[in-house]
Amino acid sequence: EYPFHRRVSGFTSSLRTSSAETFIPATVDLANGLHRPHQKPAILRKISAAQQLSASEVVTHLGQTVVLASGTLSVLLHCEAVGNPKPTISWAKNGEEVKYNDRLLLQPDDSLQILAPVESDVGFYACNASNALGSDSVSIAVTLAGKPLIKASRATMINTESPAVTVDIGSMLKTIQKANVSINCQVAGVPEAKVTWFKNKVKLSSTYHLRDGLLLIANVSLSDQGLYSCKAANLHGEVTESSQLLVLEPPRPLPYLEDLTEVLSSAGPSTHSVLTSPSGTKLTVSPGSSALIGCAVDGHPTPNITWLYSGEPLSLRHQLLAAGRILQILNVSDFTDGEFSCLAQNEAGSLTQVMSLAIQEYQWSVDKLTACSASCGHRGLQLPQLRCLLDGAEVNASYCRETPKPSLQPIACNRRDCPSRWMVTSWSPCTRSCGGGTQTRRVTCQRLTAKGSSVPVSNEACAQVSKRPVDTQNCNRQPCVEWAASSWGQCNGPCTGPRLAVQHRQIFCQTKDGTSVSSDQCSSLPRPLSMQNCWTDVCGVHWRVSLWTVCTATCGNYGFQSRRVDCVHIRTNKPVMEHHCSWRPRPANWQRCNITPCENGTLLRGGEAEWCRSRKEGRVISQKHSTGP
Repeated sequence: EYPFHRRVSGFTSSLRTSSAETFIPATVDLANGLHRPHQKPAILRKISAAQQLSASEVVTHLGQTVVLASGTLSVLLHCEAVGNPKPTISWAKNGEEVKYNDRLLLQPDDSLQILAPVESDVGFYACNASNALGSDSVSIAVTLAGKPLIKASRATMINTESPAVTVDIGSMLKTIQKANVSINCQVAGVPEAKVTWFKNKVKLSSTYHLRDGLLLIANVSLSDQGLYSCKAANLHGEVTESSQLLVLEPPRPLPYLEDLTEVLSSAGPSTHSVLTSPSGTKLTVSPGSSALIGCAVDGHPTPNITWLYSGEPLSLRHQLLAAGRILQILNVSDFTDGEFSCLAQNEAGSLTQVMSLAIQEYQWSVDKLTACSASCGHRGLQLPQLRCLLDGAEVNASYCRETPKPSLQPIACNRRDCPSRWMVTSWSPCTRSCGGGTQTRRVTCQRLTAKGSSVPVSNEACAQVSKRPVDTQNCNRQPCVEWAASSWGQCNGPCTGPRLAVQHRQIFCQTKDGTSVSSDQCSSLPRPLSMQNCWTDVCGVHWRVSLWTVCTATCGNYGFQSRRVDCVHIRTNKPVMEHHCSWRPRPANWQRCNITPCENGTLLRGGEAEWCRSRKEGRVISQKHSTGP
């Protein structure tokens, strides 16, 4: 380390950088770096003293430490980066994006300026440079009166693969066993702070690998879990940050499940039990029986278990016991032969165990015939009846609902001539659409033969069986109507556009002889328009505005100005009633103006400037020079 101290008007700047940070990247060409194609961003680290621009103003570069003291009015943090395309610069404080305001300013050269720094400005400021090819980031610490400051993170990291992982203090880390874990505690402070490590509030011994604020925990196991704390202390104070370490163990199979034995002892005699396994087990049961399927797994943290059937999640109607490790199937007939699996998952990984279910089959048996489907003609059929059997005994047919039915051959029956009957065609179209018309149909007496053909016979053969249907009927007896309209009214409605107004007419429903009837009787006919646009010179108008008046104030929140707005005729240029122009939005006739803060440098009217200067200098001036409070 290369400490540096300089006193500037009550301000102390301590510049600290490690040998790992005291360099300009080898890939950066200061002379031609901006012209290199496809160059990733690189931030220039500079080691130099804080420069005194003016009293209580300090400029510093990345890689340094700034100590705020009394009298500090401004701190400027420089960030210079090279790259092609030109990198975009952004600033973050303690891992969160800086929100710029009237004190935190982003300068045109991407420097960050802190005006009137206060205690809440203390922290690690990171300059991030990025382009399409990558990014680079460098931090600078801003401390108060030399008090220690720790760069902390609030991230959560889960490591399930990497043999080595590094996190900043303050993070939560979940990692697999046997990984090498490094916890980084970056500290700033003047004088240099002493770092002490603790586990679960107990100071760590020298058996741990501690170096330059870095704690290394090699080959972690479950015993290494706990809360690790980094305390930084110097003569100005101390600060502590902590990280929680959780060690993960992926799910693994167990040879037995005690909970399954306990549940089975309280179940009925028809209940079967089986354990799933990575290689798969098998269970054969009779229809209607129940089963208990166990998932014997272990892991850290305790795995969450999901049950699946044929690769799909099970519905909620099946009961889970022993925190989901036992699946209870009350009726195996709800399933066909298939594969049950339990998926055990935690943050370290997953494990699938399988069990195949085989159910004794119900079978269909062909027996008896159904009643004939027709009493005569050529379409009469009988179908063989099916019975559901289990081990030769008939059971309810619902047990065979999942079993494919055998192919059944229908048997012809009642193939004989049918008695004579009346046959009718569809009604013809009505002879009139309104006012009363007629329509007809054909009525014949026919007989359906056993071969399927229809043979005409005499009407007397059908008359003995039933009355002859009618072959003529009245239709469309409603009166004939039409829409009628009056003449268009005057074009004097409200203006709807330039020289455009509205005119109306009456629409009514009447019969052909001119008798008025209800409009409902014409509802099926297209209704004529009762309103239309029309041209009129009265609507040849537009809004006319004057120039804005002078603003009533030069600054502050109360200045306004106004103008005259009239509706005038285009041809005569004379004002008319404003409602004629209502088809267009009315322009504003007043607005606020000069809404800017009145500061020391603002040009004020009269003696206002002198009055402001006297208030700043603590003087009292006479009333004749004052323009008011």
